[in-house]
Amino acid sequence: MGDCGGGGAARRGAPPPPPPPHLFWAPPPPNPAPAAPGDRPSDAGRPANALAATADIPVGGGVIVGDTVVTQPSPGSFVGLSSVCTHAGCKLASVSGGTINCACHGSKFALDGSVAKGPATEPLSLRTIRVNGDSVFAG
Repeated sequence: MGDCGGGGAARRGAPPPPPPPHLFWAPPPPNPAPAAPGDRPSDAGRPANALAATADIPVGGGVIVGDTVVTQPSPGSFVGLSSVCTHAGCKLASVSGGTINCACHGSKFALDGSVAKGPATEPLSLRTIRVNGDSVFAG
């Protein structure tokens, strides 16, 4: 009975056992080998403050980037719009099938921001964008 606390395995003055391995901090592994020339992320080469590369915005379609929808209704013509649905304030979900689509209540907007299908009755607000080289910028 005289041994309290662990069945006699610990001795006075002996160092405590090491913590489990998952409690040790280890430096992150070294960076992998540089990527091959064809292994570039989709935004590689695009200025950091650009909304999108023009090549990433299909003719007859668009992309949603943060609070802005950028569409290309016809070749070389880009339109900036708010990404907030005018019906109930939901964030727009997608650009597909030639329309900008809200998943909340089914509103659809044309690529120029006009209402294509309700319940929304007001068009999307315009956002000022500019094209510089092969990139689209806010402002």
